[in-house]
Amino acid sequence: MGSIVSVNNLKKSFGKVEAVSGCSFEINSGEIFGLIGPDGAGKTTTLRMLAGIMHQDSGECTVLGYRLPKEAEGAKEHMGYMPQKFSLYTDLTVQENMEFFADIFSIDRMTLAKRLEPLLKMTRLEPFKDRLAGNLSGGMKQKLALMCTLIHRPKLLILDEPTTGVDPVSRREFWEILQEIRTEGVTLIVSTPYMDEAEWCSRVGLMYAGKFLMSGSPVELKKSIKSSVYEVTGNSEKIKESAKGLASLEDLRPLGAHYRIVISDESDMEIFRQRIGADAQIRKAAVTIEDVFIEKIT
Repeated sequence: MGSIVSVNNLKKSFGKVEAVSGCSFEINSGEIFGLIGPDGAGKTTTLRMLAGIMHQDSGECTVLGYRLPKEAEGAKEHMGYMPQKFSLYTDLTVQENMEFFADIFSIDRMTLAKRLEPLLKMTRLEPFKDRLAGNLSGGMKQKLALMCTLIHRPKLLILDEPTTGVDPVSRREFWEILQEIRTEGVTLIVSTPYMDEAEWCSRVGLMYAGKFLMSGSPVELKKSIKSSVYEVTGNSEKIKESAKGLASLEDLRPLGAHYRIVISDESDMEIFRQRIGADAQIRKAAVTIEDVFIEKIT
């Protein structure tokens, strides 16, 4: 499995603000690579450079064998890019939007007809092909935008936070569609602020404050964590008071009916147990990508 994207020491600044600070990573052919981090991490700027629509200040970037930005036009012929705000024509139907984007890529109507039916089936939009795009739900609009980026059969698909603002059911459906696309040999780069979406990815890259922290499969990242994670159920005030002053405390946050505590020194956990006594239930918890992320930035 060869590298389809190679990035080395990529940098981009806007005035005095360094949006991307020396990122280096590779993306393999046929995988879903998740670029994960909070707002302001530098994800969008990174993807715009990979898509060839923004020039880096320095560093090397090769996409599909093309060196960017010099050979960006060649790369664009083989990639699909879906920005956060994809421009659909709300006064056109689903099918008419597809016809419009087919015209942009000089795809004739006979070829479009062959491609349109499987795309409609895959995105579950077949019953809505005659509906105006402006009357679609948020999740359906994202599916239509995805179809538009696929119409020319790209080898690489770059999606910038495609599930932000979408309801949980539509989010799951969208990721299921992305899995189908991957099985057809398309490589996908997907950015998201949702840490739990890492589980849908072949590999994940974590970004924070313009820096690329680490990459690996979800399993590899979770194995890398040195801290221990516990779930504590009991009185909220007693839990927070018992955790005060613990030197190795990395994170303490409410999660449903319990608190999640991340701690790097087991001796501090013993102190916590002694403080809280029998007033709480404590159990070891499974590590999440969010736990890995918190450990890396604290």
